[in-house]
Amino acid sequence: MLSKRLGSSQQELHVLKHRIKDTHDQAAILRSEVAEVRSSLMNIGKRLVACENYAKDLAQQQAAQKYDDPDAKIYSRAVKMIELGADLEEIMRECEIPRAEAELLMSLHQKS
Repeated sequence: MLSKRLGSSQQELHVLKHRIKDTHDQAAILRSEVAEVRSSLMNIGKRLVACENYAKDLAQQQAAQKYDDPDAKIYSRAVKMIELGADLEEIMRECEIPRAEAELLMSLHQKS
């Protein structure tokens, strides 16, 4: 009877050792997967920062282009000419703007 119990206990011990080994192997696999996920998250974070910086640069370029608008320069030049006393025909010819726009600019900026 004692030998049967001993044999049964040894079998249980063998099963438990096998389960411990399986659990240890699963833990190693999970540690590896967690490391991969961490690495992926780091890469995603770096890419996100790069995208944010790129978006900021684009926004700054867009804002700068607003001030580099050639049409704005033409109208600024027309206003300057009006302030210097140029007539309607000269403004239309030099700035290449239609009569209605030149007249509007003159009415807005001409000294009284």
